[in-house]
Amino acid sequence: MNMAARLIPNIRWRIAALLFAATVINYIDRQTLSVLASEITSDLGLNDVEYSQVVQAFLLCYAGMYIVWGRIIDRWGTRAALATSMVWWSLANAAHALTRNALGLGICRALLGMGESGNFLAAEKAISEWFPPRERGFANGLVNAAASTGAILAPPLIVLIFTLWGWRIAFVVTGLVGFIWLAVWLRWYWVPSRHARVTQEERALLESGDTARTRPRIHWISLFGFRQTWALFGARLLADPVWWFYLFWLPKYLSDERGFSIVAIGLTTWVPFLTADLGALAGGWLSGRLISRGMAPVRARKWVMLPAAAVMPLSLIVPGSDSAAVAVAAICIVTFAHMAWKTNLMTMTNDIYPTAVVGSAAGIVGLGSSLGGVIFTGITGFVVESYSYGMIFFVMGFMHPVALAVLHALTPHGVEEEVSK
Repeated sequence: MNMAARLIPNIRWRIAALLFAATVINYIDRQTLSVLASEITSDLGLNDVEYSQVVQAFLLCYAGMYIVWGRIIDRWGTRAALATSMVWWSLANAAHALTRNALGLGICRALLGMGESGNFLAAEKAISEWFPPRERGFANGLVNAAASTGAILAPPLIVLIFTLWGWRIAFVVTGLVGFIWLAVWLRWYWVPSRHARVTQEERALLESGDTARTRPRIHWISLFGFRQTWALFGARLLADPVWWFYLFWLPKYLSDERGFSIVAIGLTTWVPFLTADLGALAGGWLSGRLISRGMAPVRARKWVMLPAAAVMPLSLIVPGSDSAAVAVAAICIVTFAHMAWKTNLMTMTNDIYPTAVVGSAAGIVGLGSSLGGVIFTGITGFVVESYSYGMIFFVMGFMHPVALAVLHALTPHGVEEEVSK
C-alpha cells in the first residue's frame, strides 16, 4: 500500500463510516425503481404482473448470490470483494437507463440483485476484522441504520433527479455515486495487520479481542453441518420478512387501507425507517454494554433480542386501530424493535465463527433472509388480494418470538464453544 505512514487514532470508525456509506448507496440504488415505479411502468407499458416479475427477479438473484459472495469474500478478502460488488451493482443500476421493455428491466434488476447481495456480507467480514466483540454490535447497528437511512434519502433525492432530467438519468446518477465511494474505499481499507496508519493503541485493542483469534480451520462446506448455522438461518428466514414487508408494502398499505395521498405517504413513510435507525443503534449499543460488564457475547445478544421479540405483537394494533396516527406509531415501535433484533442476530455470526469463514457463514445465513422475503412477499400478495392486510399483521406479530425459540432451541449450550471444538 502507498499510504503515508502518519498514524491516525480509531481508524476502525473510519472503516465503519465507509461501510455505512456503501450501505446507503446500496439502498438508494435498489429503491430507485420503487420510487419511480408508476412513471417507469407507464413509460414502458408494463402491467402489474410484469412489474411484480421484475421485482421478483431482483429478490431471487439477490438470494441466489449470497453463498457465492460469501465464498468470494473469504477467498479474495474484504477490500477486493466489496470493491467488486460496488462496481457490479453500480453498473447494473446505471444500465436501467438503457431498458426498453419488461425483459430488459428484469435483466437489469437481476444483475443489480446479484451485485448488491455482496454488500452486507462484506460489511460483516470487515466488522470481524476491525472490531472487538464489545463494539461489533454497535458497528453492525451502523450498517443496519444505513439501510434505513438509504430508504429515507431515496425518495426526495430520486424525485429531484427525475424532475430535472427524467427517470433514465436518475439511474445513471445514482449508479455513478458508487464510483466516488470506490476511490475512497480503495485508499483506506486494508486489514489491520497491513494498515500503515493504525496506532499501537488501536492495534493492541484489536489483538486483545478475538479479531485475530486462532481457531481450528473450518472448511466452508462444513458450515452446513453446524446446527448453529441452521439456527441463524432459520431465525433470519422467520423474522426478516417483517422488514421486507415494510420496505415493499408500507406505502401501498397506507394508500389502500388508510386512504393516504401520495403527499401524505411522502410525509409519513420515512418515520418508521428513522425509528428503525434508532433501533439498530440502540440494540447494538446495549449488547455492547452487557459484554463490557462481563456477559458472554452470544448471551448478551440474546438478552437484547428477547424484549425486542416481546414487543412485536404490537403489530396487531396496526389493522385494529381506527386511528391512522396510532397505527403509524405502532409500526414505528415494531421497526425499532425489529432492527434492534436484527442487529444482534447479524452480530452473532461475528461472535460464533472464526473471521476466516465469516463471509461464507454470513452468506448461508443471509440466504435465509432473502428466501423469507421471496416467500412472504408472494404470500402477502395473495392474502391481501383475497382477504386483507389484517392476517399479515397478525402473522408478523409472532414471527420474532417463534424465531427466538428456534434460535435458542438449536443453540442450548452456547454456539461459540461448539464451533471451536
